[in-house]
Amino acid sequence: MAANSNKKLKEEKSETVFKELEKRTKELVESRKALMNILEDVEAARAEAEEERDKTLAIFENFPEGLLFFDRENRVSSINPRFSDLFDVDPKELIGKERKDLSSIPSLTPLIETLGEEIKGIHRKELKLREDLVLEVSTVTVMREEEKIGTLVILRDVTREKIVERLKTEFVSIAAHQLRTPLSAIKWTLRMILDGDLGEVPKEQREFLEKTYQSNERMIRLINDLLNVTRIEEGRFLYNIKRQDIIKIAEKVINPLKEIAKRKGLKFEFRKPKEKLPEVEVDSEKLSLCFQNLVENAIHYTPPGGRVKISIKYLKDKKEILVSVQDTGIGIPKDQQKRVFTRFFRGANAIRTETEGTGLGLFIAKNIVEAHGGKIWFESEENKGTTFYFSLPIKGRFKEFIKAF
Repeated sequence: MAANSNKKLKEEKSETVFKELEKRTKELVESRKALMNILEDVEAARAEAEEERDKTLAIFENFPEGLLFFDRENRVSSINPRFSDLFDVDPKELIGKERKDLSSIPSLTPLIETLGEEIKGIHRKELKLREDLVLEVSTVTVMREEEKIGTLVILRDVTREKIVERLKTEFVSIAAHQLRTPLSAIKWTLRMILDGDLGEVPKEQREFLEKTYQSNERMIRLINDLLNVTRIEEGRFLYNIKRQDIIKIAEKVINPLKEIAKRKGLKFEFRKPKEKLPEVEVDSEKLSLCFQNLVENAIHYTPPGGRVKISIKYLKDKKEILVSVQDTGIGIPKDQQKRVFTRFFRGANAIRTETEGTGLGLFIAKNIVEAHGGKIWFESEENKGTTFYFSLPIKGRFKEFIKAF
């Protein structure tokens, strides 16, 4: 009886061990399957990552612009063939070098000086390496999950564009100069006839001659604007910089325009500061042109009964003069405001209101202000009015700007 009992216990124990073993074996098989699935997923992910890496590398290698990549320690990490061709350098000699070490390579010196010590942010800055090679330099900070991993330098060859631009500028300059002489002769001939120097002019003929004279005047203004644009593009716009009182410059321009505004039925106000302003170093002729363009626009595009207000003040904390020209005119459509300072731009509503105009006035004004080291901007709402602002640094800051320029 006892023997049967022991045998039964052994059988039950063996069965339990077998079941446990079977369970463990099953778990191991399932674990192996899971591990194999994980390994397969890892392998697939690795293959996908390698494919993406190869694609990125292929794009980098075949990119039409020159590319130079600095890692987070400002060491050269990658260079594409186009960069090597532009600067005639061997990539193997540059990989791993710090930015400062590249200055010793003559062909790279102009680029390294442009990038600066800490590789500053640059957007489309021109770099002339030689007469037949002009590059446009831009830098892009490369981020990964909000962490900077490096800086990409992009170099675009704009030599052909610059040649075409120069030829176009030269053509406009020559054409404008050739046109100005006969237009001036026509102007003075018409003036002599209208003033009666060649005899009395009948009323009917005078009306036609007056219209002809005004049309000729518009042509002369267009030619002068085109010549100013060519001077801006050739970098020879400012030539007579002196310490001057900006209020006196403004008054010479504004006083004659005040009469035009009153005849149109506008409320016109020139708000001058009570205290004497510090003098600024400016080219008075060019700054007068800036005032004229802004104030004339305000008058032309403000309907009768509206208001034009000019104010000048000194911002002591910024050490600069701030000028504002405010009107209650037609305003600038919001979808066109980005183009305001570009050449030949005129708002759709401005063309409907005032058919005359070259679209060069604000482009010229912007370049005049920026050539003096200042800034120009505006606020506008269609059918409610526009305010143009520009600031000019006082003499110390302007000298620093000119030196850097």
